[in-house]
Amino acid sequence: MRLRLPAERPTEPPTGYKIAHPVLSQDGTRAGFTGVSLGGALPYAVLDDASCVYGRRHRPPARLCDCGFHCVHDRTAAEAMLCTAEHRTALLLEVSVLGAYIRFERGFRYARQRVRTAAAGPCACGATAVALADAGWGRPGWRAFVPVCAGCVHGRTSVSLAGFARLAGDGLRVMARDGTAPAPELGVPELVAEAALLQARLDWFQSRLARLGEQGGEG
Repeated sequence: MRLRLPAERPTEPPTGYKIAHPVLSQDGTRAGFTGVSLGGALPYAVLDDASCVYGRRHRPPARLCDCGFHCVHDRTAAEAMLCTAEHRTALLLEVSVLGAYIRFERGFRYARQRVRTAAAGPCACGATAVALADAGWGRPGWRAFVPVCAGCVHGRTSVSLAGFARLAGDGLRVMARDGTAPAPELGVPELVAEAALLQARLDWFQSRLARLGEQGGEG
């Protein structure tokens, strides 16, 4: 006889942590995330339901399948995944586990989730990120983005951290972090980041105009 653990009925949704790449829709009107492992081909919204990546008709999380959203219990365990080369540019997400779930030793596999916060690591140059810029890859209909600082934005397609949060909707909060600790909550620091991003774009346009002016003078 196979023993089963008792069903859990928490009064509040459990909290979990995971990493994912930020993505922007082709038309630039929607923002979401794409996973780093199983199910990575299926971008998801801030509030979304899981679907079976194998196309089966059952509802995730099925016990005899790997489908469903995945997260870990411990924030430190999720941060550790950011150390690998292929995951350095991913964001650290804090999520609410909703609907049916299966609890494992290290985390959950579950049917529905809400992404509450997303923390962006430093730019490739080491400076604190103020925006997300086109990463040069993506999924059909979606472009992946990476954290960048004001000095590295240049002419790349980009969106500020606050702008990404607005496009994602459903109360998502996006913050920058230095790689070890979260930055302050959205507010004045986020406005400063927006200003830095605008200034970086203005500097780039001015340099381009100056270059065109020099070329025109030579002509």
